[in-house]
Amino acid sequence: MNSCAHPDLRRPEPAPSRRRQYALQRQSMRAQRVFCVAVARLALRSLYRELQLYPKPGLVSLVDTGSHTDMDATTFMRSLFALRHYFIRITQAGIDGAEFAVLRQLGIDAEQTMLRATAGINTHRGAIFSLGLLCASAGYCHGRGISLSAAAIRATLLIQWGDALSRHMQEAASTSHGKQVAQHYAVSGAAEEAALGFPSLFELALPRFLQTLNAGRGYESAAIDTLFALMAHISDTNTYHRGGLDGAEKVKNWARQFLDAGGSAAENWREHAISCHMAFIRDKLSPGGAADLLAATYLLHGLSYLR
Repeated sequence: MNSCAHPDLRRPEPAPSRRRQYALQRQSMRAQRVFCVAVARLALRSLYRELQLYPKPGLVSLVDTGSHTDMDATTFMRSLFALRHYFIRITQAGIDGAEFAVLRQLGIDAEQTMLRATAGINTHRGAIFSLGLLCASAGYCHGRGISLSAAAIRATLLIQWGDALSRHMQEAASTSHGKQVAQHYAVSGAAEEAALGFPSLFELALPRFLQTLNAGRGYESAAIDTLFALMAHISDTNTYHRGGLDGAEKVKNWARQFLDAGGSAAENWREHAISCHMAFIRDKLSPGGAADLLAATYLLHGLSYLR
């Protein structure tokens, strides 16, 4: 029987309000996808800018491999390409208000993806953790119409996942290599930083970055000043692992001397930074934790312009 010939047998048309609701839902999903992709691009660009920066004491750049013999810029680029979907997914998880366990699993999966791409070399483990949490916080804010200011992103991180991060910090005590180093030298690591809402990022790195920009110097100068400020301030488990207490103090002393000499405002800042770079290579020192927080600073600054 042809239902077209019998209007009473035809399926009722959806109510206009229902069609409109469906259209709005589709529109919202598309907007969310666009936002997640934009945040992911910012995260990847932030990591690339950190890689691109030179001179960067002891760290891998496009110029040389720093204190590392097992990785170079190509290794980092492979890792960056492999992480592109992770930042989209964790931003969406933030929009969805996912629990920390979901974010943690996304991070674990991303770490495995990174290791496959780099043949087992850890290029971005710290960045997966720190930038991932910032992306999730940005997603949560966006999904609820909250501005992407630094204060809002930090408050979201602490309110939504602060307690879980504190528990994660305790659980990681016996399994995390970085945590073991932190315990041995009685210093704080990345997990403690996150549980406190990344004070070194929000209270030191970002203000220093903006201070240099507001002084009329460019992004390179802002990044250099921020990196050295972080090196002078944080207890970087990477430097403790590579150089022990003496190595960690050497990193801080070099950084303080650079900043006391005027930082990027000094005429000879580049020569000073290169001398520091060569000294770190000689002593096999690499402030990777500071590099991760510099990338996070780039991301946080970029998010403030995202709409």
